[in-house]
Amino acid sequence: MSFKAFIQILILILIILIISTVYYKYFYTNKEIVEEINSLQIDNSDQIKNLEQKISELELKNIELNDKIQNSQNNLKIKSKDQKTLIIKNEDVVKKNEIRIDKKINVDNKTIKENKKEVNTEKEIKNLVKDVEYTSIDQKGNKFYLLANSAKSNKNNIDILDLNNVRGKILSDTRETIYILSDFAQYNSVNLNSKFYENVIINYQDKEIKCSNFDINMETNKAIAYNNVVITDPKSTMKAGIVEFDLKTKNININPESIKEEIKVITN
Repeated sequence: MSFKAFIQILILILIILIISTVYYKYFYTNKEIVEEINSLQIDNSDQIKNLEQKISELELKNIELNDKIQNSQNNLKIKSKDQKTLIIKNEDVVKKNEIRIDKKINVDNKTIKENKKEVNTEKEIKNLVKDVEYTSIDQKGNKFYLLANSAKSNKNNIDILDLNNVRGKILSDTRETIYILSDFAQYNSVNLNSKFYENVIINYQDKEIKCSNFDINMETNKAIAYNNVVITDPKSTMKAGIVEFDLKTKNININPESIKEEIKVITN
C-alpha cells in the first residue's frame, strides 16, 4: 500500500468521524431539547391545573366569606334595632323616673316649705306676747311706761321688740305727763329707746301733736316728732316740720322742715 493511499484512508475515516460526531451531537441534543420542552409543557400544564384548582378554592372561600359577612351585617342590624329599642325603652324609663323624682322633689319641697311655715308660725306664736308693759326710769327720776296689746322679737335684732297698739307716758315730779298713742312701736330693751310710728298722737299740757314718727332717746333725754307734724291747741292749729322735747325740762321746740319754710299757724 502506498503512502498516498494510506493518507486518503485516514482522511476518509476522519470525515466519517466528524460526520458521525456532528450527527450525534445535533440529533441527540435536539432530542433532549424536545424532551425538556415536553417535560416543561407537562409541568406547566400541571401548574396551571393546580392554579386553577386553587383559584376555584379561593372563589369558594370568598363566597363563604361574603355569606358570613352578610350574615354578620344582618345580625348587627338586628342587634342595633334591638339596642335602639332598648335605648328607647330605657329613655322612657329614665323619663318616667325623672318625672317621679321631680314630683317627689316637688312634694318634698312643698312639705319642707309647709313645715318651715309651721315652724315659723310656731316660733312667731311663741315669740308673740300679749298685753305687755315695760317700765324704765332715767337718772333724773323720769319714769317711762310703755304698754302694748302684743309684742314679739324683731327678726333683725333680738334686743328690739315690735309692739302693736301702743300706749306710753312719761311722768315727772316737776312737769306734766306726756301721753303717747300709736299703731306700732319698737322698744330697745338694752338702751330703753323707743320709736313710735303710724298714727302717732302726743298729748302734753293743752297741746295735741299728731305725726307719723316719734322717737324717744333715754340716753340723751330727748324726744323728736317728725313727718306730717300737726300741733293743735285751744287757740290754733299749726303745721311744723319737727318738734323737739327736752325730757329734763319738758320744754318744746317747734321747727319748720327747713330754714326757708315758715311754720303755718291757723287760729281757731
